Amino acid sequence: MSEKYKANLLGELYFITITVVDWVDVLTRPVYKEIIIESLKYCQSNKGLNVHAYVIMSNHWHAIVSSNDTKLGEIMRDLKKFTSKRLLETIGQINESRREWMLKKFEYAAKRVRKGVNYKVWQDGYHPVHLSTNEMIDQRLNYIHLNPVEEGYVYEPKHYVYSSAKDYAGLPGLFVLQMLT
Repeated sequence: MSEKYKANLLGELYFITITVVDWVDVLTRPVYKEIIIESLKYCQSNKGLNVHAYVIMSNHWHAIVSSNDTKLGEIMRDLKKFTSKRLLETIGQINESRREWMLKKFEYAAKRVRKGVNYKVWQDGYHPVHLSTNEMIDQRLNYIHLNPVEEGYVYEPKHYVYSSAKDYAGLPGLFVLQMLT
């Protein structure tokens, strides 16, 4: 098996991408984005995840992360499993106009992989890229923070609520990060 997209080095920085199956725009409501935020905070407190930067878009999210004690693959597996369940629960509980359509998309994705699940929210993997140089770190940090600007959500990165750009601009963020220097 390829080592290209594996996060095998403890204590090292990785750029990760978690994508919704079929690029479904499920993360459009704040309640859904908060599930990701709360899960990241939980993994920080209980699983040894270090979050250095992040952005949550409508159908994917990026982060720069590391872990000194636990393999990132194990943390991401648990985070994706938990957030998938919580997203599905929340879709069923709130007044979601796209509920039927989203659930059909997630059900169809689950049937394609035949893993014994009824719904599949996330694409397989988390596409870790080892950030081994300062140039790579700077490039990915800028990419994360400019993502909402490129998408046309905001004019300045620090104005997007679900991003660490605020933190790097000296403003209070949604949770405590391990800032890159």
